[in-house]
Amino acid sequence: MTRQYFGTDGIRGTVGQSPITPDFVLKLAHAVGRVLKRNEAHPTVLIGKDTRISGYMLESAMESGFNSAGVDVVLLGPVPTPAVAYLTRAQRASLGVVISASHNPFDDNGIKFFSAQGTKLSDAWELDVEAVLEEPPVWANAAELGKARRLDDAAGRYIEFCKSTFPNDLTLKGMRIVIDGAHGAAYQIAPKVFHELGAEVVAIGCSPDGLNINHQVGATHPQALVDAVKAHRADLGVALDGDADRLQLVDAHGRLFNGDELLYIIAQERLLRMRSRGLEPGPELAGVVGTLMTNMAVELALKQSGFEFVRAKVGDRYVLEELEKRGWLLGGEGSGHLLALDRHTTGDGLISALQVLQASVRSGRSLADLLSGVTLFPQTMINVRLRPGQDWKSNARLASEVAKVESELGQTGRVLVRPSGTEPLVRVMVEARDATTAKAMAQRLARTLETD
Repeated sequence: MTRQYFGTDGIRGTVGQSPITPDFVLKLAHAVGRVLKRNEAHPTVLIGKDTRISGYMLESAMESGFNSAGVDVVLLGPVPTPAVAYLTRAQRASLGVVISASHNPFDDNGIKFFSAQGTKLSDAWELDVEAVLEEPPVWANAAELGKARRLDDAAGRYIEFCKSTFPNDLTLKGMRIVIDGAHGAAYQIAPKVFHELGAEVVAIGCSPDGLNINHQVGATHPQALVDAVKAHRADLGVALDGDADRLQLVDAHGRLFNGDELLYIIAQERLLRMRSRGLEPGPELAGVVGTLMTNMAVELALKQSGFEFVRAKVGDRYVLEELEKRGWLLGGEGSGHLLALDRHTTGDGLISALQVLQASVRSGRSLADLLSGVTLFPQTMINVRLRPGQDWKSNARLASEVAKVESELGQTGRVLVRPSGTEPLVRVMVEARDATTAKAMAQRLARTLETD
């Protein structure tokens, strides 16, 4: 079966258009509640949200849907997506729900779920929910309806959890850090985490009005952070996205560090700390998982340090699947979704930032110094629009040209040709040690598609 509503990260769309409507969300919560009640007599579900104005409407609909199936609801208010994952586990809840469209603009919204263990749920579970959605509702009788309450200290509990992932013997005292909350879910939480660890905090993107989430701020618009770091002569800047599960970092010189670079820093720090204590890393640190888009320079640098490196499909969900399959701890994407499974069960922008800061503070070195041996390869991406019915996968000229380019690049670059998930496009990417080569080779490959 194929999923009708669930995508790679829950259900997402434009508010007021199917499926992001209050009537569908009520039906969805009712269906999820019925699935939960197969294994538990009195389930409890936590619901968190970001700062979009539509969150009020969808939260109310979801609360009603769960209650109608006999499921109790605990409302967390605006908190980051990873906070819901943590609190679901800490509160021994049956399920966690996040109402958020992550880095999308305010007029989108979405629903995603976490298991009782704080992990994303399987495709089979999502298919099960979709099957129940097709059935008539089964309303609980009046005596068995669910109840709702609010967890007033949800933010405070999560702040303490984030701080617990930063070593007790380290401090951020003496550092001035700009925090860009993207006018999103971490707008109150993120500044407090860094302040309580000793930093002087300058907050931007921390004044949500329901309509400005991700608007010209946050991890997807890092120029605002670059400008603020320079203006305030800060030591570092941290930008989160709307639901705070990804990040970008900027140093005092305005240099932006992407997720690939930050993943390298975290992995290297773990390795060096083990060896400084005379220990060899265990199997959980044997390798690192990236994606098809991870920069080749980072792959080569990790391998040179002794790590295995595996590429997953694009999406933190697929990175997590590879980590769990191999028993490894560290993985991530260039977009800033980073996973450190000994710190949290899911990607967490705040905790990832603290892992990078731990490496810098402990070593006394800047981020640029920690990356002195890594120079990212230039990448050229060309989007080629497909004609109706064009079968690019069977294009023999393209396959031949890809083989030639890969042979010419050898160990100094790579090729990736993949379809867009949302448009009739093929994305042609070439990575090489110099930008001129990458551009010329990408154009060669694109021409074979355009003249097909």
